[in-house]
Amino acid sequence: MALQSVFEPFVARLRARDVADTSDIRQLAEWLDTQFEIPGTKIRFGFDSIIGLIPGVGDLATTVLGAYIVIRARELGAPATLQARMVLNLAIDALVGAVPLFGDIFDLAFKSHVRNVRMLLRHLEDAGR
Repeated sequence: MALQSVFEPFVARLRARDVADTSDIRQLAEWLDTQFEIPGTKIRFGFDSIIGLIPGVGDLATTVLGAYIVIRARELGAPATLQARMVLNLAIDALVGAVPLFGDIFDLAFKSHVRNVRMLLRHLEDAGR
């Protein structure tokens, strides 16, 4: 059974063009933060949690991937304040994620990539009204 997208409630309220324009970053955020579910729980995690287990380079790699989401937000017209909040989320994820064990547990809860895409989708929804 496929997992329901964490973005479905947002996508339903967006213009068709915004849905198409954000499909790549929505998919990336889901892969990084919510691709898998621990059986018998509602705990979801993604490749960010897995790759982050690699000391040193793991968190750097997922931060670079997360930066793509911020770049796409800029291309889609996100205001500078929104971009700054997205960068802050990414920085928090990178810095706390670098702490052994605690950072890996933090990644399960914080989900910066999904958080950033949700903020962008809210902005696009408001702009489309």
